[in-house]
Amino acid sequence: MKIDNDWLPVVETECRKPYYKELYKFVKQEYSTHVIYPPSDEIFTAFHLTPLKDVKVLILGQDPYHEINQAHGLSFSVPVDQEKIPPSLQNIYKELHDDLGCFIPNNGNLVKWASQGVLMLNTVLTVRAHEANSHKGHGWEQFTDAIIQAVNAKDEPVVYMLWGSPAQSKIPMLTNPKHLILKTVHPSPLSAYRGFFGCKHFSKCNEFLKSNGLAPIDWQIENVIHS
Repeated sequence: MKIDNDWLPVVETECRKPYYKELYKFVKQEYSTHVIYPPSDEIFTAFHLTPLKDVKVLILGQDPYHEINQAHGLSFSVPVDQEKIPPSLQNIYKELHDDLGCFIPNNGNLVKWASQGVLMLNTVLTVRAHEANSHKGHGWEQFTDAIIQAVNAKDEPVVYMLWGSPAQSKIPMLTNPKHLILKTVHPSPLSAYRGFFGCKHFSKCNEFLKSNGLAPIDWQIENVIHS
């Protein structure tokens, strides 16, 4: 899936670097020899759905879900026909309910957020089936750092939601005083009770956007009728 919007200059710059050529070879080989998620035509979904000019919020995850029919190129999101909502996303929904009164929907598809300017980025964009972090350290981190730097350079205010220490390790790159950095523990069941619940990141984000003359995010994901 070729990138054809305003992410193209950023991506093309990275594609010309030696590390990316190695990464491309590695990923291609992995797809031909193993089950890899997300499907190869969905690796760059986040960039297609959220052009750089539209980014108002950046939610940073680690690597894609590694079970069947879960990863589709947006951090924390699953396809609309996946009836099982992953535990971290259940906790995000719980916090949204407590923070903004959103009802808890029957699906985990977050495309609605992406279309409003929420860039849902993982630091690593591919993974082997059933093997978390299996594509770590092969070059994706350098690629997504370039994406984060492009967002940091934006002139308009952006909210960063950094959940857990891997996401927060990117804070030194976020040097633009116009932006807002929100940080807490990861929403996974292992850590959510240590500060994710009650963090009120969603209302804080919307207050910041409104105070800067930008439309707030409608965080409510609607129910879908599963056939």
